[in-house]
Amino acid sequence: MPNLLLRSLSHITSACLLLLLTACAEAPAQSLAAAADSPSNVSIRPPEPTASAEKISFADWRALLRSDAIAAGIDPALFDRAFAGISPNPDVLVADSSQPEFTRPVWEYLDGAVSQQRIARGRSLMLQHGNTLSRIEARYGVDRQTLVAIWGLESNFGSNIGNHNVIRSLATLAYEGRRQVFWRSQLLAVLQILQHGDISPERLVGSWAGAMGQTQFMPTTYNEHAVDFDGDGRRDLWNSSADALASAAHYLQASGWQKGQPWGYEVRLPKAFDYSMADPEVRRSLAEWTALGVEALAPPARHVTSETKATLMLPAGHRGPAFLLLSNFRSILKYNNSTSYALAIGLLADSLRGGDGVRAAWPREERQLGRSERIELQELLAQNGLEPGPADGIIGANTRKAVRAFQLQQGWPADGYPTQDLLRRLRTRL
Repeated sequence: MPNLLLRSLSHITSACLLLLLTACAEAPAQSLAAAADSPSNVSIRPPEPTASAEKISFADWRALLRSDAIAAGIDPALFDRAFAGISPNPDVLVADSSQPEFTRPVWEYLDGAVSQQRIARGRSLMLQHGNTLSRIEARYGVDRQTLVAIWGLESNFGSNIGNHNVIRSLATLAYEGRRQVFWRSQLLAVLQILQHGDISPERLVGSWAGAMGQTQFMPTTYNEHAVDFDGDGRRDLWNSSADALASAAHYLQASGWQKGQPWGYEVRLPKAFDYSMADPEVRRSLAEWTALGVEALAPPARHVTSETKATLMLPAGHRGPAFLLLSNFRSILKYNNSTSYALAIGLLADSLRGGDGVRAAWPREERQLGRSERIELQELLAQNGLEPGPADGIIGANTRKAVRAFQLQQGWPADGYPTQDLLRRLRTRL
């Protein structure tokens, strides 16, 4: 889910709520917990409002929400049943505000995400659910390996869907969280799910951030993309693997999934390569990449042509593996806007097909920058006139561009990847 930094007024009119229910429908399906687990989580931020409301009691806030929910079509008795005994959960606020000093390097994240145990379990489940997966592939055009990979990473194949009361979590965040407009829209959306009859309030559990089911859909995403694939009259992402897998396929299809194409593949770069081309904004045809000396380690057997567009990614800088990414990688990013997550899904899907995994070595001896070091890096880049953007500890496009500019000044490979050596060199410039 995008990290929408937006606060609301305490009271929102019914018309605004109806608009919010549709405006947030494109939120990625995964939980914030899953995104935070990925070391390269990217945030999307709308403009901040200019004013915030005075604090009111939770009881008064709930009464205002009840009025707006009823005006939006929610049954009063259902609202009262869903909110019976509900009070703010302080643990949710702690989770929402947590900013760990250190995150795992991408290779450690992938070690866990694409483990041999998960590969073996995924292959077994592909056989067990083969008929269902065949029907999902036929309807939505998304391959079973990618769907099972998402299933595995989001909920460990349905065994870990979360145990938080979703109403309580979302009410806590909507009442006093950091993104109240967004969370209020999710709360109204989950009331719609209850009214639709897909699940009862007593069984409505999920992550601390309100992501639900075996494929961890946020409520607005659920309303937009969840499907009843097993035909029992309910869209049940908690108990029906068929519904969960088909819903993920529906979401990817709506996100531009190209049937038959790979997500990308590992490549070898020539000596003296211009690493500044490893930029999401630089898209070239596969023929152009080949002409630049970029060599596929295992050329894709599926539907690609010399004119297929791709971007180059160096997830650990020029000292680590390199990948050409096709459009389906971008579709996975819409599910969870983290390059490490999307890479894990692609690599796990390849392993489920019998692939050998990443061939090039990761720079495992290299220590990652902590959050405070990343903030210092951004501050030092700004002091050198390189415009990295806000000093927030998030290594986004502007920071990588500034890092490349500094690397070029030093005569280093301009891969945009921040390292301890780069930080030390910046410190000596002052």
